[in-house]
Amino acid sequence: MTKKKTKFTENYIPIKNSLKIYYGKIKWRKKMDILDELIFTVLTQNTSDINAEKSFGNLKLVYKNWEEIIISSNPKLEKTIRSGGLAKQKSERIKKILSEIHIRLGTFDLSILKTMSYGEVKNWLISLPGVGPKTTAVVMSFALQLPAFPVDTHIHRISKRLGFIKNKTSAEKAHIIMEKLVPPQDKFYFHILLITHGRKICKAINPKCSLCPISLYCPSANL
Repeated sequence: MTKKKTKFTENYIPIKNSLKIYYGKIKWRKKMDILDELIFTVLTQNTSDINAEKSFGNLKLVYKNWEEIIISSNPKLEKTIRSGGLAKQKSERIKKILSEIHIRLGTFDLSILKTMSYGEVKNWLISLPGVGPKTTAVVMSFALQLPAFPVDTHIHRISKRLGFIKNKTSAEKAHIIMEKLVPPQDKFYFHILLITHGRKICKAINPKCSLCPISLYCPSANL
């Protein structure tokens, strides 16, 4: 029997509740230091978390501190993070970020961000070279426990399918829309729920709509 779809509204609560029941408590990676989170997120760009974790582990193994990375030869750094892909671009980006942080603060300790307002932290991070809305939001949410809502490829895709955003909405604009839609207390967990759902069921190719716990609320469900 085909399910009758509920008329979609921007109320995300039934979607959140259904995903919460379906996935239960989600085990996530351990919290990182602020700068570790920032560099790790750069390494996740255009690759899987598994590849990024390997790259980050190599980075920490090869280099004793952030200063060594700045003065490292490009070939050495690229080889170190090669498993994460786009090694040339990412190595240049990481060097520029670390150099800029040291120029601004004279240190690599980013604990000063804990003393800033939400808007100040956002502006400070996004003004770093090569740091965009997603990386900024990830660091704010995961390392600083601020109510930002990162939009990765999974969340961007699912948000379109659910009708939270329009099909032509860019990832940058999606951050603004989703951040307004989800209240502060739910942002982190809803973010995790959507990523998990994107990895397991709402995939880019051949989504498993027949197994989806939120198909009733999804205008794009192929049932």
